[in-house]
Amino acid sequence: MEKTGYIILAIVALIWLGVILFGMIEALPWGLVGFLVLIGLGLLLVQVIRDRLKNKEDDYYSKNVDQ
Repeated sequence: MEKTGYIILAIVALIWLGVILFGMIEALPWGLVGFLVLIGLGLLLVQVIRDRLKNKEDDYYSKNVDQ
């Protein structure tokens, strides 16, 4: 049930992102500021996910301590 919720949330987020990008294209040249913000947020999100996947201590605690 949890995976289904995540899938639905991901689909809605992708649709929302597409609408925002379409709106930014319509608002050129001012939409470029929004593109830069989305790129910055995307880079930060990738960094957070990469750090979380590489952190073995978090994996240990999530598997053994938080039960």
